[in-house]
Amino acid sequence: MNSNPTPVDSAHKSTTKSTNVHVPTPKFFMPVFLTIIVSTLIYIGFQLSADLSHVPALSMYSVILLATALFIALGFEFVNGFHDTANAVATVIYTNALSAPVAVMWAGFCNFLGVMVASGAVAYGIIALLPVELIMNVGSGAGFAMVFAMLIAAIVWNLGTWFFGIPASSSHTLIGSILGVGIMNYLLNSGAGASGVDMEQVMKVGKALLFSPLIGFAFAAILFFLVKKIFKKQMELFQPPEGNKPPPPLIRAILIFTCTGVSFAHGSNDGQKGMGLIMLILIGIVPLAYSLNKELGQNHIQSFQQLSTQTADVIYPQHADMPDEKARQIITSYIQTKEITPEVVPALASLTDHLGERVGQYGNLKDVPEAEVAEMRNDMYLSTTSFKRLDKANALPEMSEEQKKVVKSYRSHLDSFLQYIPTWVKVAVALALGLGTMVGWKRIVVTVGERIGKQHMTYGQGMSAELVAMSTIAAADGLGMPVSTTHVLNSAVAGTMVANKSGLNFQMVRTILSAWIFTLPATICLSGSLFWLFLKVF
Repeated sequence: MNSNPTPVDSAHKSTTKSTNVHVPTPKFFMPVFLTIIVSTLIYIGFQLSADLSHVPALSMYSVILLATALFIALGFEFVNGFHDTANAVATVIYTNALSAPVAVMWAGFCNFLGVMVASGAVAYGIIALLPVELIMNVGSGAGFAMVFAMLIAAIVWNLGTWFFGIPASSSHTLIGSILGVGIMNYLLNSGAGASGVDMEQVMKVGKALLFSPLIGFAFAAILFFLVKKIFKKQMELFQPPEGNKPPPPLIRAILIFTCTGVSFAHGSNDGQKGMGLIMLILIGIVPLAYSLNKELGQNHIQSFQQLSTQTADVIYPQHADMPDEKARQIITSYIQTKEITPEVVPALASLTDHLGERVGQYGNLKDVPEAEVAEMRNDMYLSTTSFKRLDKANALPEMSEEQKKVVKSYRSHLDSFLQYIPTWVKVAVALALGLGTMVGWKRIVVTVGERIGKQHMTYGQGMSAELVAMSTIAAADGLGMPVSTTHVLNSAVAGTMVANKSGLNFQMVRTILSAWIFTLPATICLSGSLFWLFLKVF
């Protein structure tokens, strides 16, 4: 009888010896934790008060609604933190590159930084999934019902999967919630011309969510194979760690670097989803303060006025003045149905020209009257959305290179009015995401580190999986595409397990895949039902 332990036995033995994941939190953590929370809340309070000091006093109902909506939106980011970001620290903890408390605190800090430097492209990409009539009337009862239904559905599903230690995707969850609202809105209002959801944008996001795990799996397996070939003499890289023994210095540095990169990229990508929803809330409740970017100066406004006139002449040189109400109806109908009629481009040209005139009469956006702010924002939103649609459909007229530059500059100016995130919103989301990382990380970390493969993760596997996850998420962020940190990293870990012939724990893999498959239908049904219920309330 062979008394030598099998690889699985060895892996199990080294896993049971390792106590890194159970290292107690340092005593200084709680005082620092509370100090950061209090300081940040004071900063947010001051900034919010400064923004609201320039608008008429809010009613008690509006204050309660604003506070509740912000609390729920930040609650979503908090849950996102301990649900998704735990994936980033699993590899450094289970390869002993960092002790668990240090890894978690470092990941929380990197998430914070990632949110703070986010561009906002992903935030407004998510918003673009929503029905156009709900975005334009976000301050209505239906607008509030939409926001609350999406957020509560996403939080409920995320908490459920986290409780059972299943690494499901917060991105996937939120997109399912958005689809549920859009579908229910269409079912309830199809007779009135409701647009449902933007399926073109849904397909773009769906492709990102579908292909990113496949990319993670394949590239991690290939990278691990290459690492094994290049460093074949350093066998310790491909053995499970012994107890709490850290990896070799170079591998340890790479693991810490990739953990930093994944946390940072997660903050800059996933944090934007919360930002976009918070901006919808602020625009709906306090449109005068947040509908338009008030930081833009007089030179920018004058430039916009000139570009508006030039752009209108470029896209339809003989455009006649059309009443704005008629132009809005034509463009809204086009966005909802995607049917291009002969009136669409002339309506866009007329609205573009009038927009420049209306904005140009104010030296400062803070001087725009309350009654006109929401209308101006909606016209800008209609314009930027229709330009994107017409451009994709090649329905704009032929232009010279100079004319293309004019139109591109005009569209960039349009986005600068709409696609902005106040600093305090970034700070609030960064705090919620960072704190979430530090609080509820352990359930998901144990699943990723111990339950995906049959053997304990090796140093080489951790490095390969984390490096591929970091690169994939960073690339998606640069392209403005929402991807799932959970899907990418879990797939990358599975890819390295297959490449290493470590074996997959198919029971856990089936559980994870089942959660991924059922996330969309479950959140669609949940958010659609909540939207219907909240419509009755609001």
